Amino acid sequence: MTLLTCCLPIPALAHPHVFIDTGLELIVDETGHLTHVRVTWAYDEFYSLLVLEDMKLDQDADGVLTESEEQFLSGFDAQWVEGYNGDLIVWSGDTQVALSGPQDASATSEGGRIVTSHLRAVEGGAVPASDLRAKAFDETFYIAYEVTRPVTVSGPVSCDITRIEPDIDGQLAQMQAFLLTLDADYDLEENDIPLVGENFATEIFVACPST
Repeated sequence: MTLLTCCLPIPALAHPHVFIDTGLELIVDETGHLTHVRVTWAYDEFYSLLVLEDMKLDQDADGVLTESEEQFLSGFDAQWVEGYNGDLIVWSGDTQVALSGPQDASATSEGGRIVTSHLRAVEGGAVPASDLRAKAFDETFYIAYEVTRPVTVSGPVSCDITRIEPDIDGQLAQMQAFLLTLDADYDLEENDIPLVGENFATEIFVACPST
C-alpha cells in the first residue's frame, strides 16, 4: 500500500500499524436527504492474519471463510467503546452529522484479507445531502485509512462526487521537520503527541439536488 512505503522512514509518531482500504456508500432518500452511511473496511494482509489466527478461523489457510466462519467473524470490529466516532466524520455544510453506532455488521474475506461492512444511521433526522463532506481517519494515525474502494451514493437522486487527495509527501516533510526540532531525549509517549491523522485523509465531497 502506498502509505506504508511513504511512512517507513518516519518514527512511530507518524507510522501507521494497521492499514485499511475504505469504501463509503451514502444513502440518500427521495427528498435528497442523507439517511445512512455504509462503511466498508478491507484490512491489510498482516492484520487479517493476526485476527484470523487469534479467532482460529481459516484453519486450512486457503484464504476463504466458510459461511459459519463469516458469521462468527461478523461484528468483531463493531464493538465500539463509548465516544468512539468510528474513524469517520461527515459534515452537512458546516455542521457535523451525528451518526449511530455500527449496525448490520458483516464480514468476509478476499484473498486472505478480512473485509467488513457496517451501517450507520443519521441520528436526529435526515440531513440535506446538497453539501456533504466526509473523511475517514484515525487522528492518532495508528490506523491508516485509504479510500481506495468505491465511494457511491445510493438513492433515487443523481449526485456529484468529488475527492481531494492528501499531500502525503508534504505532510511527511512537515512531520519530519517537526521531529528534527525535538530534543533527542524528548519522550513522545509522555508528552502530547500531535494528532496528525486528518492531515493524511482523503476528503470526499457529495452534492445531491434537493426536491
